Amino acid sequence: MGYVLVLPEFGLVADPVIGFVTTAGESYQPIIDKVAELENVAEDLVGMLSGEGQLLNSFPGREKSLMYAGGVTAFWYGLAVGLLIAAFMAFQYMG
Repeated sequence: MGYVLVLPEFGLVADPVIGFVTTAGESYQPIIDKVAELENVAEDLVGMLSGEGQLLNSFPGREKSLMYAGGVTAFWYGLAVGLLIAAFMAFQYMG
């Protein structure tokens, strides 16, 4: 007995006797490899939120680099906002 084409562009066929949708002899290994790579990248992005741990493409010994970079960035942003508020208050008191 033959198969029923479900999605020919993806190579999916349905077996009417069993009732399963399956591949028509094509390998999905390249797609599975890309999905695994995307999962690693997604886990790395979520791991960046904590600031600890090793990033996917970083050199060894840089486990806390995001935490230090975030602290330095917060310091400079705080300094800039603080000086802006101080300048605004100084101009207000002067005139």
